[in-house]
Amino acid sequence: MNLAPAEQHPGPLRVIIGAGEQRWDGWIPTQQEQLDLLDRTSWAAWFGGRRADALLCEHVWEHLSEAEGRAAARVCFEFLKPGGVLRVAVPDAHFPEAEYQRTVQVGGPGPADHPAADHRIVYDAPLLADVFTGAGFSVELLEYCDAQGQFHFKDWDMDAGPIYRSLRMDHRNVGGRLGFVSIVLDAIKPAGE
Repeated sequence: MNLAPAEQHPGPLRVIIGAGEQRWDGWIPTQQEQLDLLDRTSWAAWFGGRRADALLCEHVWEHLSEAEGRAAARVCFEFLKPGGVLRVAVPDAHFPEAEYQRTVQVGGPGPADHPAADHRIVYDAPLLADVFTGAGFSVELLEYCDAQGQFHFKDWDMDAGPIYRSLRMDHRNVGGRLGFVSIVLDAIKPAGE
């Protein structure tokens, strides 16, 4: 997929990192070969002097080691405008359903082409939040399970970054039953940075 440089995109610069097939109106989808979270030079080349208003990254961070996730958070911090938001979602280590945990486990189930086959970590909310606070962000947890498996939800604006694998959007969450949840958080770059 050919991606025009950031300077050629009019209006707010809202970018999906590791979009896969995901498409949302008003968001620019990118793939690893265009913006690699572990390759700052790919970001510098694409962004030039421009910075993102918002970044969205759904179910990507678990494909990085913790150390790589921390490095990727620093890259995102650098290329986000002051006051900008990076919305992240990952599988939740505390969601109390055995089949879910089997599916999202490190190494994933089944064949090498299974989406979870290259999972490197399964985060809990405190560890994921620490990854981003360590890069300079302030963090707001929007959805997560605590250590006792209790699900917590804070109402959030889907227009600010839709997350399909979330309470309100995932087709597996029906009839008051949670079928699939994520840790969803906003990492906010301080306005003065």
